[in-house]
Amino acid sequence: MPSPVRTLKLPSGEAVAVLGQGTWKMGEDPRRRADEVAALKLGLDLGITLIDTAEMYASGGAEEVVAEAIAGRRDETFLVSKVLPSNASRAGVKRACEASLKRLSTDRIDLYLLHWPGSVPLSETVEAFETLKREGKIRHWGVSNFDTDEMEELVGLKGGGNVQTNQVLYNLSRRGPEFDLAPWCAERGIPLMAYSPVEQGALAHNARLEAVAARHNATAAQIALAWVMAQPGVIAIPKAGRQEHVRQNAAALDIKLTPEDFADLDRAFPPPTRKRGLEMI
Repeated sequence: MPSPVRTLKLPSGEAVAVLGQGTWKMGEDPRRRADEVAALKLGLDLGITLIDTAEMYASGGAEEVVAEAIAGRRDETFLVSKVLPSNASRAGVKRACEASLKRLSTDRIDLYLLHWPGSVPLSETVEAFETLKREGKIRHWGVSNFDTDEMEELVGLKGGGNVQTNQVLYNLSRRGPEFDLAPWCAERGIPLMAYSPVEQGALAHNARLEAVAARHNATAAQIALAWVMAQPGVIAIPKAGRQEHVRQNAAALDIKLTPEDFADLDRAFPPPTRKRGLEMI
């Protein structure tokens, strides 16, 4: 059995798992639906209780897959979803949230994120999030794909200090956030949520990672995932559409990278020495 899933605390004080389940590209093919639902259910069985989705994924289809997977198990799931910037107005957030709640077959979303910065004034979106909290439709809110200057703007707004996380592209090949964004968030106790922690599978076939993996009887993908989870204040949300993939992700919790491993990985994937614009995929 894999190790129990480690947790970290949101600014609210609530503990959440450092390993979650992503759902990007789920719900796109009806032929894969049964496998996707089974994978998410297995993740819950293994203690991977954080599930991340979004209204954008398969135009709501991913949320419907999640609903099927968590049926009868809602209270053990920490549910994350996202609103599109085009829906981030005061009225738009309300409509989008209610539509997500319906697709998810639930009465509340645990963590509701603005998917990326858009043209709607951020103050209006924050106000809408705070209203949803008061109404009990969401428990917490956060953002996604925000760079340091955007986070600075956010926390300067009325209610903006209630942000609970920033979900960004972060993995061994995308280490830009380490230069300023990660330290900025760490100083304020705001976790980063790393999407595509294995670079959509690209790191699974990396020879330099495979050399480290050989020391641990692991796969390159597991080393990439273990590295992300070893970073302080970071939650990893890999997508796994098959049960075997879920088991492999869970097993990455058992990997304890050594100082030699970290040094080798730094040589293979050097940390940033200057500011880089936040990357997105």
